Amino acid sequence: MALRVQSLAELEVLCNHLYEGTDLAQRMQAEKVLLELIDSPECLSQCQLLLEQGTTSYAQLLAATCLSKLVSRASPLPVEQRIDIRNYILNYVASQPKLAPFVIQALVQVIAKITKLGWFEVLKDQLIFRDIIADVKKFLQGTVDHYIIGVMILSELTQEMNLVDYSRPSAKHRKIATSFRDTSLKEILMLACSLLKELLAKPLTLQDQQQQSLAMQLLKLVLNCLNFDFIGNSADESADDLCTVQIPTNWRTIFLEPETLDLFFDLYHSLPPMLSQLALSCLVQFASTRRSLFSNPERAKYLGNLIKGVKQILENPQGLSDPGNYHEFCRFLARLKTNYQLGELVMVKDYPEVIQLIANFTITSLQHWEFAPNSVHYLLTLWQRMVASVPFVKTAEPHLLDTYAPEITKAYITSRLECVPVVIRDGLEDPLDDAATVFQQLEQLCTVSRCEYEKTCTLLVQLFDQNAQNYQKLLHSSSRNPLEITVQEGRLAWLVYFVGTFVGGRLTYTSTDEHDAMDGELSCRVFQLISLMDAQLPQSSNEKVELAILWFLDQFRKTYVGDQLQHTSKVYARMSEVLGITDDNHVLETFMTKIVTNLKYRGRCEPVISRTLQFLNDLSVGYSLLKKLVKIEAVKFMLQNHTSKHFPFLGISDNYSLSDLRCRTVFYTALTRLLMVDLGEDEDEFENFMLPLTVSFESVTQIFSSSFEQEEAKRMLIGLARDLRGIAFALNTKTSYTMLFDWIYPAYISVLQRAIELWYREPACTTPILKLMAEFMQNRSQRLNFDVSSPNGILLFREASKMICTYDTIVSSSCCASLDYIVTYLFKHLAKEGKKTLRCREISQDGQRLLHFMQQNPEILQQMMSILMNTIIFEDCRNQWSVSRPLLGLILLNEKYFSELRATLITSQPDNRREVLDHCFRNLMEGVEQNLLVKNRDRFTQNMSVFRRDMAEALRSEGASDPGSLDMMS
Repeated sequence: MALRVQSLAELEVLCNHLYEGTDLAQRMQAEKVLLELIDSPECLSQCQLLLEQGTTSYAQLLAATCLSKLVSRASPLPVEQRIDIRNYILNYVASQPKLAPFVIQALVQVIAKITKLGWFEVLKDQLIFRDIIADVKKFLQGTVDHYIIGVMILSELTQEMNLVDYSRPSAKHRKIATSFRDTSLKEILMLACSLLKELLAKPLTLQDQQQQSLAMQLLKLVLNCLNFDFIGNSADESADDLCTVQIPTNWRTIFLEPETLDLFFDLYHSLPPMLSQLALSCLVQFASTRRSLFSNPERAKYLGNLIKGVKQILENPQGLSDPGNYHEFCRFLARLKTNYQLGELVMVKDYPEVIQLIANFTITSLQHWEFAPNSVHYLLTLWQRMVASVPFVKTAEPHLLDTYAPEITKAYITSRLECVPVVIRDGLEDPLDDAATVFQQLEQLCTVSRCEYEKTCTLLVQLFDQNAQNYQKLLHSSSRNPLEITVQEGRLAWLVYFVGTFVGGRLTYTSTDEHDAMDGELSCRVFQLISLMDAQLPQSSNEKVELAILWFLDQFRKTYVGDQLQHTSKVYARMSEVLGITDDNHVLETFMTKIVTNLKYRGRCEPVISRTLQFLNDLSVGYSLLKKLVKIEAVKFMLQNHTSKHFPFLGISDNYSLSDLRCRTVFYTALTRLLMVDLGEDEDEFENFMLPLTVSFESVTQIFSSSFEQEEAKRMLIGLARDLRGIAFALNTKTSYTMLFDWIYPAYISVLQRAIELWYREPACTTPILKLMAEFMQNRSQRLNFDVSSPNGILLFREASKMICTYDTIVSSSCCASLDYIVTYLFKHLAKEGKKTLRCREISQDGQRLLHFMQQNPEILQQMMSILMNTIIFEDCRNQWSVSRPLLGLILLNEKYFSELRATLITSQPDNRREVLDHCFRNLMEGVEQNLLVKNRDRFTQNMSVFRRDMAEALRSEGASDPGSLDMMS
């Protein structure tokens, strides 16, 4: 008994180290010992000891964790033993219902795992693990604590049955889950609903923690039942797109009873926020029930009950002030339109009142933009889908969307304009900074805005004119208040985004000539704003306005520029009167002027430059547009003047980070596409285009031949590599590609080789160069099919392989040097453990971590030794000296493992060769001592050179096994 108490004390100390310890070494040691405990034969007895005599909750948690791992093994315990474990845990939690919640949760998980993995197991003609519901009902007859444990068991079991274990066959999981669904899940759901009814029938006390805990566990149980993967979709839980719950047909009776929905609406109104949001989560799933579960009359009745519940919530909205309730209710509203047609919604008795309530709720939500911003997505989804359904409604009942959709659009627009001064003055997070969310919401809004488009456009024109006039007044004011100017620019940025959104909405909604004319009115104002903003350059510029303008230009391009455009479109009527823009050719001129202006004057604003170049790239895709673009003066200017003098972002000054140079690839891809339109076989034209790059390469060559400034040369080469990659990407014909090959080979490709040799340690330099070579080797559109008499293919292969080999050799040597440093450190400290020295040096904390990690994971060094031995014996090792340095330390640290590797290789060979190989290995360590002094290392390196030669001859000789079949990696 004393021994067991001592063992218990040791285990509890380890538990404290594991769950509460701050010392990393102690925690890692505790993990190691506890992993050994799971693998030991005494695991069950030790777990029982911890559960029955442990003095802390962590001891009990450790026992539960060990049992969970034990029952989850690929090779299961005997059936009888698993039955004993399950019954023991059931009795244990029944006898100690006051355990810490996390301990009960962990023990309940063990029961769930045992039940799932043994679902089909038979003992004495009985499916012995399926009587779990009967066991749970015994808990329901006990105290409230027992009641809660019983519900937790069912909830955990339902969740476990739904959980895919990817380490096991998916077919087996699906078979178990399907059987559980068909035999038990309906009964569990009905039991949970009846228990909730009983709970609701009693007076609810908000201060009663037991009552709240029970309500929470019951609601979680219902939610787990409704979230069950009924048909094996294995949907990602983080995704909210799969909005249909595939309820089994035999559950119809539960869903047809009005009392079922009423129960959860009543629970929402009765419970505190933390619990009422669980009731709403259940209602989200009820609203998502597959349509085919009901007949048409049944579906209409079910929808009517849902709408009645929505009306009750909105008429008493106090609970929605809680963010959790608010979010779940927004999800609930979105699911209504996802699973029911607008024609069905308008037929509901209370539809007019409810749609008005939902509209008012949405408007209020949009006005309070800072409250739960992630929930707005669901409200906009509801309105987007409802408006998109209007053309398909066949019923005579009014949908009333023409009344409320413009109000929703107006609320979104005005709320965003009103948030600007608050954000700027109070230093809040600007919604415009979250581009992904803004674009998602604008995409939804564009559909809503097209309903009663005249009202939307009238509002936007009024707001745009008002804000643009205020902005001009501020610019011409003698005081020029910077804060007011920034506020006005923020509002203009939002308005430009709205115009771009509504113009882009033409593609998603039935449009008319009147709508196109309205788009022309709106677009005129943005083009005028572009002129106003560009007139302030280079003294003043606003990033947010510029990004919004680029968004608008891209939306206008997609909608009104190109082959899809009807040239008689009314969009140009108003633009012709105001701006003189009569067709898409004039628009393209405006586009290119704006692009050149941005590239010339906004070179230090990476987001604007990046978006501008992406816009240029999008314009350059499509031959019909390219033919129009090359006639524009701004394009001709770019093709002839692509230097840092005219476009500062092409410079290499320290003002730009290395990552900013990435956008140059996009620039040169677009530029080369424009060049290709009329290039043909004109080599002189190509040489002229490449002249700025030629000058840069010649500068780098001169820098290399003198005592050079590394940083300048490096930045120049990174830029050149990115430029050339863009050019190579766009050259898709054999003729044009050959021009580039003749330009770069041989003079400039050798510069790239030199850069790889010099800066192999710096990915910022090597990555662009290697990506350039990868692009250069792409046989896109058969461009590498050189003539039969041309040596270019061989030359290209030679240069690429030379670069790869150079980089590989240098990096390998560098890795070996790093490994040697680590191994030497380990050898000094591990090999000398226990030896007394005159001076004892303190090891740093990082050093302690490394030593501890290597002691716990010796296989890492062993694997490295295997790799290096494979390299020496079987590969064309060009850096023997570098490989030999860490290899000696690895051998001295792992002499036993080295002997095993040696024996493995020798025994794999024929008898008549074994003596020769054994002699090679003996010679390898001949005269080598147990230290890492330079003299000893040099001796080992000399031995290894002879060893490699002798091993190669022995393995090549007649009768030796195929060396390729040897596996040194153990």
